[in-house]
Amino acid sequence: MLPRVLKSETVYRGRAFSVRVDEMEYRPGRATRIEIVEHSGAVTMLPLDHEQNVWFIRQYRHSVGETILELPAGTLKPGEDPATGADRELQEEIGMRAGKLERLLSFWLAPGYSTELMHLYLATELTPSTLEQDEDEIITVEKVPLLRAVALAASGELRDSKSLAGVLAAARRFGW
Repeated sequence: MLPRVLKSETVYRGRAFSVRVDEMEYRPGRATRIEIVEHSGAVTMLPLDHEQNVWFIRQYRHSVGETILELPAGTLKPGEDPATGADRELQEEIGMRAGKLERLLSFWLAPGYSTELMHLYLATELTPSTLEQDEDEIITVEKVPLLRAVALAASGELRDSKSLAGVLAAARRFGW
């Protein structure tokens, strides 16, 4: 038998997500309160140029208080096709458009407390095309050879989950 929702209430609505509190019955007669981050979904891309360089971004992330190396990514608009979102985010974050987008996988970012489903694409055949960055982003682009990116993931130097998933999925895609 699946757990039963006894009560559900949205307690916060923000620009990027909402927070819902559910009262759940996992065992008969026992209620448990669960907080859920409701998110419209996201995309991340592993942009790979003709020289086998991955186009990462460096961006300050206030939640962790660090500037981190990560793959370009972004939140989907409600109902937006992930490939459309990937195309937009590539242009905003690295100033490139992909001639070819290949979906590698989709994964839950943090299923213990969030509904965010992230779609990962391999982006190739890159050509210049720029859209304006979001106001809350200060981004620098950094090219890293694909084999070096795999080494960064293996050594723990790459610490962003979507970037780890992206690099490892690309390594598998290329048979490594």
